[in-house]
Amino acid sequence: MAIDGSRIPSTGRPGFVARHAQWTDRQKEEAERLLAAKADFDFVRVGFADPHGLLRTKVLTPETFRGALRNGLDMSPGPLIFDSGHALPNDIFAAGAGLGFQELTGAGDFVVVPDPLTLRVSQVDGIRTAVMLGDEYTRSGDPHPLSSRGVLKRLLARAAQQELYPVIGLELEWYLLRLVDPQDRGGIGGFGVQGRAPRVETVNGGYQFNSDLLITDLLPLLAPLGRHLAEDLRLPLRTMEHESGPGQIEFTFDPLSALEAADGVLLARSALKQATLRSGHLASFMAVPGFAGADPSGWHLHQSLADAAGHNLFVSDSTQVLSDLGLAYVTGLIEHGAETTALAIPTVNGYRRLDPVNSLSPDRLVWSHENRGAMIRVLGGPHDTASHVENRIGEPAANPYLYLASQIAAGLAGVEQGRATAPTLHPHDAAAAPLPVDLGEALTAVRQSTLVSGLLGETLLKNFLALKSSEWERYNKWAADRSQEAVGVTEWENSEYLMVF
Repeated sequence: MAIDGSRIPSTGRPGFVARHAQWTDRQKEEAERLLAAKADFDFVRVGFADPHGLLRTKVLTPETFRGALRNGLDMSPGPLIFDSGHALPNDIFAAGAGLGFQELTGAGDFVVVPDPLTLRVSQVDGIRTAVMLGDEYTRSGDPHPLSSRGVLKRLLARAAQQELYPVIGLELEWYLLRLVDPQDRGGIGGFGVQGRAPRVETVNGGYQFNSDLLITDLLPLLAPLGRHLAEDLRLPLRTMEHESGPGQIEFTFDPLSALEAADGVLLARSALKQATLRSGHLASFMAVPGFAGADPSGWHLHQSLADAAGHNLFVSDSTQVLSDLGLAYVTGLIEHGAETTALAIPTVNGYRRLDPVNSLSPDRLVWSHENRGAMIRVLGGPHDTASHVENRIGEPAANPYLYLASQIAAGLAGVEQGRATAPTLHPHDAAAAPLPVDLGEALTAVRQSTLVSGLLGETLLKNFLALKSSEWERYNKWAADRSQEAVGVTEWENSEYLMVF
């Protein structure tokens, strides 16, 4: 009997999207437009964010992509269950893979449903390539419990029921480094053993903050990157600045909705790493790269809440620096700051930023008005329509969906309580409660948190703790095997994070 190939989906499961995808009308309209139009790209990368905030994709032909818009895309769960060094801390052959999730037993596939609104197209070396983000689903059609994008989307839906809409501003710091040998990109590693860090050198001496000389010297490299983000990825790039460290750059973006901001960070980090590698350079979002003179990089997250009409709900109509709602949001960020730290600083290396010695990197659970040393910096004032808050503890390697979700959840918890805490004048006041000092302390705080468990759900919480505990334990074993007390950034950290993040 002849087989009718037209009835066999090239990927996914027949009719999966129509049956299960929770698409809005806009998504449906855009999908229909894409299906009806001739593809203006040669290939499309369809993917999702893993728990570490790294983009994982498959490269599809245009025809396969059309199938994925109808049927979804089968994906291996490996990226969801490997730690940052590709170690596998969960027993995937145990019932529920040790996470209580039966579909994960034996590492069976899950389904990614492309989000038509995220399609971006660009041309590289004559190849016209698109990228599209997606949402993870179980084979039975339920939202996947290990999806970090799903965590943020569920939280935003809950906030919308209260007519609260988070507005996010992004300040992302990173290092532009020169690869000494473009062919030497990390060496040979294995499961749970990262290859050696690539050999790099700095592109300048740094330590001339906002130097016009340093930024213009790098413009031949930075300008094409900025155009790519703004034009191809349609991200509202606002400024490119030279920070203190040698080749340390900050990109800032106009305010975005929370989902747009998280998607944007995922796409921007991936795009910057790809583009710089093609020129023999490396973009690294590692918080403190292991070379002499590296100044810590942060991800400063600006936040406010708007109503359905777009009015800023943090604006004070009295003498207060923020409205009552805004001050309550700040209280939530402070009161839940320790338990959400692991979502803002999820790597071993990121805790090297937290400095108690009068630095601009926070180490205490405090807020203050216009103080860059505080964990929460409040910007604005009475009747200032731009009033908002900035959390300064995040590292640029953080998973954008989990970082944003943890902040919004903590702030909303404060709004629900309706209480305000007093500011701290000195950001490193020894009387203020300290932030966790390392990943181990931060994971302990997560284990004790009802807010984080409610945000992530039982399955993702177990997986997050397993992955991050594995990372922390591998680091400590490495240090113990060398009888090395980690004073500065270690070889292990450079190997684990410099190239990958």
